[in-house]
Amino acid sequence: MPLQTEFLRGDATALSASDGFSLGATRFAATAPLRGRILVAGATAVPQTFYARFAAHAAQGGFETLTFDYRGIGRSKSTPLVGFQASFLDWARLDLAAAVEAIPDDGLPLFVVAHSFGGHALGLIPNHHRIAGCQVFGAGAGWHGWMPPLERARVWMLWNVVLPPIVRWKGYLPWSLLGMGEDLPLDVYRQWRRWCQFPRYFLDDPAAPELARQCAQVRVPIVAVNALDDAWAPPSSRDAFLLNAYPRATIERVNIDPRELGPIGHVGYFRNKALPLWDRALAWFSERGPGAAAFSPMHARI
Repeated sequence: MPLQTEFLRGDATALSASDGFSLGATRFAATAPLRGRILVAGATAVPQTFYARFAAHAAQGGFETLTFDYRGIGRSKSTPLVGFQASFLDWARLDLAAAVEAIPDDGLPLFVVAHSFGGHALGLIPNHHRIAGCQVFGAGAGWHGWMPPLERARVWMLWNVVLPPIVRWKGYLPWSLLGMGEDLPLDVYRQWRRWCQFPRYFLDDPAAPELARQCAQVRVPIVAVNALDDAWAPPSSRDAFLLNAYPRATIERVNIDPRELGPIGHVGYFRNKALPLWDRALAWFSERGPGAAAFSPMHARI
């Protein structure tokens, strides 16, 4: 039975970052006995609405779930992007950190479901100690050298030939012109382009050695899921970043063969076909929740 529209919408709310910036967010109240709470840390240029079906499914399984938009995209965009100040570091240290703070600290475990950039941001927030476990989907080092040959060439062309003149013309990254998602603030583009030059992403940035030191403090148990057909973040790219970023964390690596669920790519982890991945994540969270009650998949409810 498909989810009703009102469940997919959730309850709109707002979060306040430490600098006073207001972020658009959505709470999905648990419709089963409460097992814990989940925060969805989304990917670059992907609005929170993309994660609504997962969030509603998690809520049906007993997990109150919060989605939000980073400043400058989705419901957290209130002004034109020309001249708008926001960077990846702001998205992590201000926005994701604010979302963590917005989760009640009442003894129930807080879990994070991170997609791509969300897996990078995990190590850059000051309050990661509050997180009881993290399922990371499609996180990698971003360097084109880890990608399959055709994607490697395409991404090199994007960063070095296609995007620079377009960004100079527009004053921001008009990602939507290329059908790649939400438009992005200029400093997000600049940091993204810079870090993608390095085989281990920002861990190799000589101008920011503190980022690697911050990540090394993370002790959150992590399950890192990457599809073999994820051209932007294949398993080799995941290992280059995650294993070096979080040396003190327990990391379980899971490779998804597209023959199991069909094509996944870089965003298919949160499309309907990925329901078995969602249920595995919720079962893993349940094992770390109060009473460690068994989680029952709800394939018929979505």
